[in-house]
Amino acid sequence: MLYQLFEWFAKNGIKFPGSGLVHFITFRVLVAVLLSLIITMVYGKKLIKILKRKQIGESVRELGLAGEQMKSGTPTMGGIIILLAILIPTLLLANLDKVYVRLMLLCTVWLGVIGFVDDYLKIRARKISKEKGIAHKKTNADGLAGKFKVFGQVILGIIIGATLYFNPNVVVKREIMGSATNTFVPQRGEHKVGEDTLFANGQLHRFVTVKTPITTIPFVKTHEFNYARLLPASLEDYTYILYILIVIFIVTAVSNGANITDGLDGLATGVSAIIGLGLGVFVFVSGDLRVAEYLNIMYIPNLSELSIFIAAFVGACVGFLWYNAYPAQVFMGDTGSLALGGIIASLAIIVRKELLIPIFCFVFLIENISVMIQVSYFKYTKRKYGEGRRVFLMSPLHHHYQKLGYHESKIAVRFWVVTILTMVLAVVTLKLR
Repeated sequence: MLYQLFEWFAKNGIKFPGSGLVHFITFRVLVAVLLSLIITMVYGKKLIKILKRKQIGESVRELGLAGEQMKSGTPTMGGIIILLAILIPTLLLANLDKVYVRLMLLCTVWLGVIGFVDDYLKIRARKISKEKGIAHKKTNADGLAGKFKVFGQVILGIIIGATLYFNPNVVVKREIMGSATNTFVPQRGEHKVGEDTLFANGQLHRFVTVKTPITTIPFVKTHEFNYARLLPASLEDYTYILYILIVIFIVTAVSNGANITDGLDGLATGVSAIIGLGLGVFVFVSGDLRVAEYLNIMYIPNLSELSIFIAAFVGACVGFLWYNAYPAQVFMGDTGSLALGGIIASLAIIVRKELLIPIFCFVFLIENISVMIQVSYFKYTKRKYGEGRRVFLMSPLHHHYQKLGYHESKIAVRFWVVTILTMVLAVVTLKLR
């Protein structure tokens, strides 16, 4: 909003000291980080007091984990703090005309609302039990039914996938190599929509703007892959269906992965902040033509404005850690965890790095897999031996380490370290191929 306001001032010849700074994206990125930190650390404290006053606290199941009873009554739904710290700086400082910014705002609000409804229903169930004098046992059935969560994630995936596939502003630029007489020959699934030139390093470079459902393959020399190649040539016109299905799967999987990971103080928040920083690197290198050309990666026009959103995202996560680190004064609840996972998935898809998700979202992945292994093996052994057996002491994986006697703060920090390593590896793949 402020960006559009200052743009209007500039067009109408209205100038005052410092007004030109808004046109520098680095300035807006820094302001977005500071503003998100202020919102989480200053106003977050006030929101925590409100949550306590409204008795919006977490109920804890008896799982035999160290320190679990200390968490009982800790305010939940703190994800509202994260959402506000993301949305307010982005709305104020980003260029809202850009399709990528609008998509990320939609994703944040959409999954935030789903998580909020889930948390609200759980809290209401506890209050009803308390009023009736019934001992309440925390169950997933208290909240929003799983099928409704998945349905909401699927609808969001359809919106994101359809927008990225059909919106005319979602394009990539390719350099036409060779002599000035060379022409661009589109590959399967590619459609040329324009051509321009750039004078850099004493040379004239020719670029073609292409509409294509393309992504990046790690560790491969020909590191780009077009989803149209997954279908026979006769079915190429239906690539959009395949692409949207892939986007749905990614958004749902990563969103639920973040939700499962949110089981220890500061774990999901810290992991998300690190991933956000890495995605910021991808946005920078893919959104700058000269850097993209140097690294020989695809250049994505209009991507740089996402830096504002990512700055707010990282600032919100770091600021929330002030209260969410051990011992947590507030939990984000599904309001925050579902949104964090969906944001990460959507950003990865937008920067065409979704195939790198198993690398930099490694912690989310192993948490998901640990649950699937535990449940599958338990059901299998129960059918075969009449008694269910377990691979892990408890799932998700972070609870397994708790059962082994590791303190939850040590587990969280070590998972952060693992995420730093995997994020660095993902960034290195830009040249390692």
